[in-house]
Amino acid sequence: MTRAPVRFLFDYISHNAYLAWVQLGPVAERCGREVEPVPVLFAGLLNAHGQLGPAEVAPKARWMMLNVARKARLLGIPIAPPATHPFPPLLALRATWAAPAGEPRRRLIDALFRAAWAESKDMGDPKTVAGAARAAGLDGDGLVAETARDEVKARLRDATDAAVREGVWGVPTFAADGEVFWGFDDLAYLELFLAGRDPLQPGDAERFTDYGASARRRRPGE
Repeated sequence: MTRAPVRFLFDYISHNAYLAWVQLGPVAERCGREVEPVPVLFAGLLNAHGQLGPAEVAPKARWMMLNVARKARLLGIPIAPPATHPFPPLLALRATWAAPAGEPRRRLIDALFRAAWAESKDMGDPKTVAGAARAAGLDGDGLVAETARDEVKARLRDATDAAVREGVWGVPTFAADGEVFWGFDDLAYLELFLAGRDPLQPGDAERFTDYGASARRRRPGE
C-alpha cells in the first residue's frame, strides 16, 4: 500500500526551513515516504494568527541566527549570513509554484535555499531567482516572467490559505497522516511518528489539549 507523502510547508525566509529541507529527504526515505514541498507565505500565516515573526523581535532574531549557525555547522550544512533579514520571499515562492512539479521543482528549491542561506544573495532581486533557476537546469528568465501571472500568484495564495485552515501557524511545518510537526527540531518526532514509535499514548491528544485559559495577556490597545 502506497503511503501518503510528508507535506513540507515552507518559506525561503526561514533559515530553519532551509536546514529542514536538507535533512527531510533522508528521514522520509528511511520511513518509506515521499516528500511533497508546499511553498507558503510565512507573513500570511503570521497575519492570520496575529503573530510577530522571529526577526521582528530583536533578541530572538539574534539568538535564532546563532542557533541556526550552530546547527548548520554541526550538521555540515553550508550556511552564511543572509544579505538582509527579513527579506521579500514572494518572487522566489511564486517561481517555485511556476516550476514544473517533481524533480525540477526540487532542484529549484535546493538552489533558492542555497542562494538565500549559503550564498548571501539578495532574494528580492529577480536576477537572483533567475540565476537559481538556471543553476537548477530551468529557464530562469522565463520562470521569473511566469511569476507575474495571476494563476501562479493564486497558487501561492491558495496554498497559504489552505495551511491556515489546516491550523498551520509557522514554517517549517511537516504534515503527515493528520498530524502536524513544526520546526526543524521536530524532525526527530516526525521520524518517530512515521516509524510507528510516537511517544504519545492513546488519549493523550484529548488529555493534553482539552483545557481552558485561567489568564489572558492584554492585547495592545485594550
